[in-house]
Amino acid sequence: MPAASPSTALPLDAEGILALAARSMFQLFSSMSQGMFLIDRSGRIVWVNEGYRRFLPALGFSDLDQFQGHMVEDVIPNTQMRRVLETGEPVLVDLLTNKAGTFVVSRLPLREERPDGQGGVIGEVIGAIGIVLFDHPQTTLQPLVSKFALLQRDLDEARRELASQRGRAARTGELPRQAKYSFASFIGSSPAAVEVKRHARRAAQSTSPVLLLGETGTGKELLAHAIHGASARAAGPFVTVNIAAVPDTLLEAEFFGFAPGAFTGADRRGREGKFKFADGGTLFLDEIGDMPLSLQAKLLRALQEGEIEPLGSNKLVPFDARVIAATSRDLPALVREGKFREDLFYRLNVLPLRVPPLRERRSDIPALVEALGEDIAQRTGEAPPELLPDALALLAGQHWRGNTRELRNVLEQLAMRSDSQRVDAAEVARVLAETGVESIAAPEPLAAAPAAGGDDDAEALLRPLAEQVAELERRAIAATLAVTGGNKLAAARRLGISRATLYDRMGEG
Repeated sequence: MPAASPSTALPLDAEGILALAARSMFQLFSSMSQGMFLIDRSGRIVWVNEGYRRFLPALGFSDLDQFQGHMVEDVIPNTQMRRVLETGEPVLVDLLTNKAGTFVVSRLPLREERPDGQGGVIGEVIGAIGIVLFDHPQTTLQPLVSKFALLQRDLDEARRELASQRGRAARTGELPRQAKYSFASFIGSSPAAVEVKRHARRAAQSTSPVLLLGETGTGKELLAHAIHGASARAAGPFVTVNIAAVPDTLLEAEFFGFAPGAFTGADRRGREGKFKFADGGTLFLDEIGDMPLSLQAKLLRALQEGEIEPLGSNKLVPFDARVIAATSRDLPALVREGKFREDLFYRLNVLPLRVPPLRERRSDIPALVEALGEDIAQRTGEAPPELLPDALALLAGQHWRGNTRELRNVLEQLAMRSDSQRVDAAEVARVLAETGVESIAAPEPLAAAPAAGGDDDAEALLRPLAEQVAELERRAIAATLAVTGGNKLAAARRLGISRATLYDRMGEG
């Protein structure tokens, strides 16, 4: 939008000053943002600034003429601009993830005021502005994310204490426990983490069964808690059954309860099962792939009919519980082998969610290290150790077969073994070697790392944080490219970023 020339300067009345302010703000947003575009009232892109044009190749467009003139939802995946047009409500801060990367964006409606015929005015929506505020939220917003995570951990600790009290009450038959974790507890701003949380939030709005798939230690139970806590059943109980931890002979009674004197040694008063205990809330079936085949038919019937038959009883008891199941096993393979009923699989696999392993979200490791370190410190009463950049780079290069659970174990060992508050790569390497953690990305030689507490080390840490983070990113990218033989697409997948973001970080964008 061109600036007004002196010959067409606006008069300095109230309307003129307001128009001039609007023009100045537009120019300010255009120059300071990472990118900006306009759409008309139909949702068609009518203008794109220079900053936004650099995202076009990643979106699949070689020039502006191919991009401009299209409906916004046809060329920008996952955009919410249409909602701004329809509601007239701004979205001041939001995260957008698509094939161009993850961005912090703002969406503002454009209005034209006209008389309403009754002495007033109506602000009619005639278009909207899309603004990219930050294109690297993982680093730009890290201080804010860290502070929020610290506050969230304090809140989670209070919730865990409350849940513990409720759990004790539940064991005495007084009150079932609630969800302990929220989506904020699933720490990470990598594209993979953002995507799984986005799908989980959508699943929370449904009443259909959810099936969480992923390796051990990826956070499936945490997401189950979060889905329950964000659902319409949040005020109801959240009840967990770890199928792998309950003997096969006791599972039926655990699920459905039993009538008085149903079997030798049974409580004379009988007992309600977990299905009834979860009435009005959510039943989380952990390690569903370990359920014995003999019990799967009864579980299927309970899910289909919404009623159970306690052991030793001939009465059907209705229940109302939303089921979330999780497994680290390959359920389709178990179905093919005849070890898991196909009809039960289809019943559970309504809303499948794959929880990504840690090696697919390596950019989340620094934030996870900080969060887990704080949690370990709260439990031990000692200050968490500070991991130097070379130590973080070494952790980022591991395979993490046990995922976040394995990372926590390594950090606990470091906290117990370290004689210093500052942990370097050499000390991390010793712990990794003893625990047998598998490395897939060879870090730079440890001998090149300065000794902890030395003058060179202190000097290195006095550099700007952005410079240190950029150096860590370069080392992680170089190590991953070495492992993938220079295949940039495979490297981007291992690093949990888009190929466009990888090119940008390598200076090739």
